[in-house]
Amino acid sequence: MNVPAPLPDLDALRAECRAMVRRRAALSASVAVVPLPGVDVATDLTLLMELIPAITLRFGLTPQQIDGLPLEKQALVYGVVKKAGSLLIGRVVTQELLLTVLKKVGVRLTVKQVARFVPVLGQAAAAGLSYGAMVYLGHTHIEHCYRVARALREGHD
Repeated sequence: MNVPAPLPDLDALRAECRAMVRRRAALSASVAVVPLPGVDVATDLTLLMELIPAITLRFGLTPQQIDGLPLEKQALVYGVVKKAGSLLIGRVVTQELLLTVLKKVGVRLTVKQVARFVPVLGQAAAAGLSYGAMVYLGHTHIEHCYRVARALREGHD
């Protein structure tokens, strides 16, 4: 089982994961300018299906990794996850679960769908909204993972 790294390493891990999110968000933004219905949402789901588990794995918080912890550590993890309000830590990530999470940024996605049909400015707005939504979801997940890994390292919530 991967025990989360000491705090300086957790800080470096958080920075690496943020860079990974920004790269994926840039790809999401580039697809958002294509005025074909559904392509951007399908791309976002695909990117998130890869990104979220990769972040979770790096922090040592996949369901399998958590199951390998002693029971008191498992209880600590799930207590911090509950406080953080994370829907993604310690769970198998499915498209349905990601759609639930995407609904939290639903207004941005709806505006993005409409905006990209307006020439140039609308496409730029759609790309910006797509980038922003991906960064928001990715960074929120990173912060939840960081908080849980830090609590696990320190032994309290």
